[in-house]
Amino acid sequence: MAVFSSSRYFLAFLLLNIFLKVINGEPNITFSFKNFGKDSNFGSQLSLFGDAKVAKDNASIQMSGSGVFTSGRFICKKPINLVEGKSRKMVSFSSYFAFSMSKEKGDGLAFVMLPFGFPLNLFDGGSMGMLGERKTKFLAVEFDTFKDEKYGDVNSNHVGLDVESLVSVKVSNASSVRLLLNSGEKLQAWIDYEASGKRFEVRLSELGQNRPVDPLLSYPIDLSRMWRNENVSVGLSSSSGNSSQKINIYSWSFKSRTMPHWMHSEPMDPEGLSEKGDEIKVPKRSDSCALRIFAALIFGTGCGALGAFLVLFVWTVFGNRRPVVPEEFAVEKDEFEGKKSGVSLDKKTVEDGKK
Repeated sequence: MAVFSSSRYFLAFLLLNIFLKVINGEPNITFSFKNFGKDSNFGSQLSLFGDAKVAKDNASIQMSGSGVFTSGRFICKKPINLVEGKSRKMVSFSSYFAFSMSKEKGDGLAFVMLPFGFPLNLFDGGSMGMLGERKTKFLAVEFDTFKDEKYGDVNSNHVGLDVESLVSVKVSNASSVRLLLNSGEKLQAWIDYEASGKRFEVRLSELGQNRPVDPLLSYPIDLSRMWRNENVSVGLSSSSGNSSQKINIYSWSFKSRTMPHWMHSEPMDPEGLSEKGDEIKVPKRSDSCALRIFAALIFGTGCGALGAFLVLFVWTVFGNRRPVVPEEFAVEKDEFEGKKSGVSLDKKTVEDGKK
């Protein structure tokens, strides 16, 4: 009986691995839900885990708040791949969501990126419903309303970026933009990753306000190097911690896009180039423009000089030519001049005789 049971689990594990290999992450994923009522049909693209559920208002998703130590996740069903196939094109993405947190202190809400196939129903007491002591690759943007000394939190009202650790690599105080995360008011967040500049940015404001020009949090990171060809799940995760904090999601949109090759800011295999000691120098755009202007000036000067030379040449050939006199007119002219000379001599002789 035990042998049969082990074989069954092994077969299930094998089928799961085959299934995960068949499903390939897509470079371009787009969804947008302005609410989560019955007409939104969000279940076709998004899944709820743990204590996440449709709230009583039938227009939002309640992530936690049903009791102490509750956690929930709201995950996109389709995985994303941040490097597009053999072309190795980099993928950027943008996400927007509106949310609110009740006034109790809690671990808050997080935008998360997890390895596809991670057991999304697993919650082991970590901050924001995350991983606790479980070791796995992940990225999270935490909207935290609890100051946890264990993870070096600066206060109970901060936004932090976590990369493979619950100790944030970058933290910003939400009070700097005059916001209180657990005020109970509706807030909105923008999360952007630009693959060409390899920069991660987070913006935050009250619902209804325009998107801020300056990010609340900005951090340089290459997600294509972090995840490489792995399929990644994106979603929202929360945990009430040791409180009954209630978190609601009112809308959520996500859009990824492939970046053209000409927008890449570095070669595809920088490590290989560094090993060979080669250096690729790309002329700056300003230098290229200067060279073009200089070449145009030289070309214009050359054309001007050639034109002046042609004018002078034509003037020399045609401007100084004397008229050609026919031969018979030339003879008559000589005879006339001779006669005129003779008359002058005779006149002079007569005058000498008179004297």
